Amino acid sequence: MTAIRVVAFGGGHGLSASLRALRHSARDLDLEITAIVTVGDDGGSSGRLRVERDALLPPGDLRQALAALAADNPAHRLTATLMQHRFASMAPGAAPAPGRGPRVERRADRSKDTLAGHAVGNLVLLGLIEMLGDPVAALDHAAAMVGAQGRVLPMALHAVGIEADVVAPDGARVTVSGQHSVAVADGRVVSLRLRPEHPPACPEAVAAVRDADWLIFGPGSWYTSVLPHLLVPDLAAAIVASPARRLVTLNLSPDRETSGLSTADHLAALHWYLPNLRVDTVVADAKWVGEPEPVRAAAAELGADLVLVPVAVADGSPRHDPESLGAALVPVLGATR
Repeated sequence: MTAIRVVAFGGGHGLSASLRALRHSARDLDLEITAIVTVGDDGGSSGRLRVERDALLPPGDLRQALAALAADNPAHRLTATLMQHRFASMAPGAAPAPGRGPRVERRADRSKDTLAGHAVGNLVLLGLIEMLGDPVAALDHAAAMVGAQGRVLPMALHAVGIEADVVAPDGARVTVSGQHSVAVADGRVVSLRLRPEHPPACPEAVAAVRDADWLIFGPGSWYTSVLPHLLVPDLAAAIVASPARRLVTLNLSPDRETSGLSTADHLAALHWYLPNLRVDTVVADAKWVGEPEPVRAAAAELGADLVLVPVAVADGSPRHDPESLGAALVPVLGATR
């Protein structure tokens, strides 16, 4: 029997949660997992590398997806932990860490700690892309380094900008540019676009969508991690044309960029940005979804059934538990068999 080919879309912590859940599902199902990752990150380490090194792709979300798929054996897990390691700031005059030996005095013109805030994996991915000249080859090599139980691909061949029109609390309509700025904008997003407006899709990502059995959207930042995939023309066309079934995992609570939006509004946004998108299943947590009937109706508008199942962590915080979400996905993904 052939593996169930699953493609998960997103970026950052939301996609990581989805991938870790799929790893749990893979204990009961034979899954072939592909992560397709947004490439609009312009904050933190990724943002600095985009500016300082003119990075072809922002590596941060790609790195997180690789870490989520890393094998569980000690060697690969250590490599994944190394990739996630972030350099702390070294204040001038700070004492050396134990075992490092005497501190070397720095020259005045080198007082800025340029490594502070960078994740090791971001630098590794940037180096591999520069060495190999091919981001997909670089990601495949990095995947081998961590023993990834799946493949990680960018949604587009080059970094993109994310731009939104936002209605501020005072009613003024303003344009906000940049993924980080959109994510923390004070107001309601009413329009979303990419810059450039029609970026070239990653061919391998398009092929993965075309050959998939399941396409999974969410959880994650809706406007900056989930919806951008629907704005890459060739990728969006492949999503609509694919014979795969489609599943949406809803967030447990709104984040700042979706403040004021209901759970049903999240589903309506999928239809707004890709009107021909049809969905088969929507997964939500009954404790967090609120009144289920509006969500059920919004799911039905997309052609989907609503599945209510407990998928949050037990401590009451709005985070998906990978094991619970993975268990919830098993009967859904396995229904194709």
